[in-house]
Amino acid sequence: MFSNVTIKPFQPEDQAMVKNLIIAGLAEHWGELDSSKNPDLDDITSTYASGAFFVAWFNGEIVGTGALIPHSAGIAQIVRMSVAQAMRRKRVATQILHHLIQYAKDYGYQKIVLETTKDWYEAIEFYLHNGFRFTHFRDSNVYFVLDLFNRDKPDT
Repeated sequence: MFSNVTIKPFQPEDQAMVKNLIIAGLAEHWGELDSSKNPDLDDITSTYASGAFFVAWFNGEIVGTGALIPHSAGIAQIVRMSVAQAMRRKRVATQILHHLIQYAKDYGYQKIVLETTKDWYEAIEFYLHNGFRFTHFRDSNVYFVLDLFNRDKPDT
């Protein structure tokens, strides 16, 4: 694990770097990508004001992101998990995820949910490895839940 990775709350001056990082990851997975199809990334401060958006820093650069938004009573949803290609498999995503889980606990959430596409195998494996439980498929998406207070600690 990189001990030099620091997780910090998103700041408005992070806007361009964060948007570029997330769009690059989506384009890598999907091929060419129209950034206008992700309007939440045009004003992260406003879009995620009701939740929490975090960035991972390494050597002065943003290398990862993750956000937690309210989903329903007692339930938060993880969105916008992304790690720069050069930093994958270095436990950056795990550090972001653990930060989001702790934040959810601190703010009284009972569960965390998330979704990913059914063919994003690395993401599916990552969430299963970290204690999330598959709940269902819908269209081309896979849905997961993590019970925050009735579970074993995720592998580290």
